[in-house]
Amino acid sequence: MAEKFSEAIRDHGPDSVAFYVSGQLLTEDYYVANKLMKGFIGSANIDTNSRLCMASAVAGHKRAFGADIVPCSYTDLEEADLVVLVGSNLAWCHPVLFLRLLAARQTRETRLVVIDPRRTVTADEADLHLAIKPGSDVALFNGLFADLYRRGAFDSRFVFKHTHGMGEAMLAANSCTLPEVAARTGLDESRIRSFYDLFAKTPKTVTAFSMGVNQSAVGTDKVNAIINCHLLTGRIGKAGTGPFSITGQPNAMGGREVGGLANMLAAHMDLEDETHRKLVQDHWQSPTIAVTPGLKAVGLFDAIADRRIKALCIMATNPAVSMPDSGFIAGALASCNFVAVSDVTANTETARHAHVLLPAAGWSEKDGTVTNSERRISRQRAFKTAPGEARPDWRIICDVARAMGFAGFDYQSPAAIFRKHAALTAAGNDGTRRFDLSGLSSLNDQDYDAMTPVQWGGDRPFADGRFHNPGGRARFVPVADRSPHSAGFTLNTGRVRDQWHTMTRSGLVPRLFSHLAEPFIEINPLDARDLGLETAGLATVQGRNGHSILRVLVTERVARGECFQPMHWNRAFSARALANASTARVVDAVSGQPDFKLSPVAITPFKAAWYGFGVTMAEQRLVSAYWARRPLTQGTAFECAGVEPQQNWPSIIATLLGVDPCDCDVSILDDGGSGSFRAAIFRDGVLAAAYFAARRPVEVSREWIAAQLGDITINRNQILAGRPATAGEDGGPVICVCMGVSRTNIWQAASIGMSLETLCQTTGAGTNCGSCRPQIMRIIADARPVVIAAE
Repeated sequence: MAEKFSEAIRDHGPDSVAFYVSGQLLTEDYYVANKLMKGFIGSANIDTNSRLCMASAVAGHKRAFGADIVPCSYTDLEEADLVVLVGSNLAWCHPVLFLRLLAARQTRETRLVVIDPRRTVTADEADLHLAIKPGSDVALFNGLFADLYRRGAFDSRFVFKHTHGMGEAMLAANSCTLPEVAARTGLDESRIRSFYDLFAKTPKTVTAFSMGVNQSAVGTDKVNAIINCHLLTGRIGKAGTGPFSITGQPNAMGGREVGGLANMLAAHMDLEDETHRKLVQDHWQSPTIAVTPGLKAVGLFDAIADRRIKALCIMATNPAVSMPDSGFIAGALASCNFVAVSDVTANTETARHAHVLLPAAGWSEKDGTVTNSERRISRQRAFKTAPGEARPDWRIICDVARAMGFAGFDYQSPAAIFRKHAALTAAGNDGTRRFDLSGLSSLNDQDYDAMTPVQWGGDRPFADGRFHNPGGRARFVPVADRSPHSAGFTLNTGRVRDQWHTMTRSGLVPRLFSHLAEPFIEINPLDARDLGLETAGLATVQGRNGHSILRVLVTERVARGECFQPMHWNRAFSARALANASTARVVDAVSGQPDFKLSPVAITPFKAAWYGFGVTMAEQRLVSAYWARRPLTQGTAFECAGVEPQQNWPSIIATLLGVDPCDCDVSILDDGGSGSFRAAIFRDGVLAAAYFAARRPVEVSREWIAAQLGDITINRNQILAGRPATAGEDGGPVICVCMGVSRTNIWQAASIGMSLETLCQTTGAGTNCGSCRPQIMRIIADARPVVIAAE
């Protein structure tokens, strides 16, 4: 790696090399990568997958506050009387925080407003759900901004003393009258009025926002439209108030602290400020320093595709799946002269393009620090020994830097790196930057090992009303509504409850598929009817440059003209379900963050001649037009479908199930007239595989069948029937994945009148991460015994 990077720099200059890193690195890893790239190679071509997550929040903070500072703490969610969640499915994406919010509602009757085009499980708990048109957040908050001013519901003292630019911002927002906001957001005026009234009369208000705001072509404007409302009302820097950016990765914040983004310097210093550059260069004692911003993520891969980038290092992320227009990204990687990948997983779409694959230590093997959404730094302590040649990422980077001939990378521990990082935050600071860890710069190794969590900036960094713009005032940012107008369907992508990012690790855990086992497309019933789509059928989702084939989920949780696809599935688990095959390389002009929430797509039925479901303990090869697989405790379950009729059953069994029919005891039910085929394969009396095919989606008890693999007592007729002899044996879908509690178990407990807490204590459901609790509450409501009073 050192040789290839050095050759590229010698022949083509420092901007011919790049790093693409990750919010899953520890702060110490991030620090040395940024130091190597910006201070020794001399280019700012180092960006991070936090660009896909938090870049718009960063840009909005800097425009409004003069620095990237989250003004809230988690306790503010518990002290607020109104919490507004914008573009955040908190119940699934931040379940522990959501449980804290629900607990606070019990004690202080906190009102909850959820603003999201989809009716998520979070929206189910809301006092008011505003299902706005995708991308119309600016119109809604500009309307709120103007409405607050018209009714006099603003803090004139705070605005006069601590802000500037209100007039320009109000001029931009004034056109957003109630009828205009209703037209642009698709909401009833009465629902908009209810929200505006609630916001106006509730001083203790927190507006928490996440990917639905950030991942947009107008994400930075959305952030500032929200912040403007809090500045106008003075709801910032006080308990239970503030605009709160909720991050999506373990250490996105830590990466921002050390300048992990291409347009930042370490320690919250400005890359384009000569004084700041000198402070950083002197601290690093580096031979050079980057003087201009580097390439942001999407632009970085454009530069790889057109051969400006000759050597690339990717760390702890999988851009071939996670970046927009994944086909283009894969092509760019394939064309790059040299790609090094540092990861814990060898078999990823990105790793397939690596010329050098560096084995990195995993989470349980790493030692360092991370920073969470409320600016709290905590220690990450290893509890396992890294296997084989695996090393921490900071050590890998230091080894490469030394091999390139650079001094200053002789760190012997993460503690040594942290001390340098903390000391840099104090360089030339004198109170001009809120981010200051100087008190931690002298920690010895023992103190570092024992370090307890510390929150820089305090609970509320702006409690003193001092911001980091010239004059110490916050800035109102004028934002014009640019609500999109798209023909066809609008694709929204995002998380499901139990999977993580691109499934390179969570996809290896069988129980995490118990909740949602297969990639899908959510679509409104009226749209499904018009398109000829059926529940559990298949659909082709065609984007500008690629397409997916997905299971159809017909639901009123999405509005007409909209659809939703999970972002997680990769080619190891599905034939064609990459969400980013259908998204485009459209980015926010300010932050460079891609728009994953509003991609135009066409949807058509996938006309399958047959559908199949199978389980097997053997290695198999899935080659049909549609397939999706998931791991089992001892084997694999899979769904498949094809356009050509299945005929040669011995060959099909061998291919799909990975078994030789001649070497097994095979029971078959073949009804050629109806197109139904079922096979149960036993080896030494043990169920080794089973397969079910039909002309329509197969109706069998999937979880029950999967549980019978390896069983020596199972009746083969029951397997061929596809369900147990008695209904009670089939527990139905698993609701609590952590504790393995099924819907049937929960329903039975709820039907005898158990309260939520009693049910959870009795069954164990909802007692670990708690992300299933909203669903448990809905089951309780549905199953509650009806008592009819006598006349």
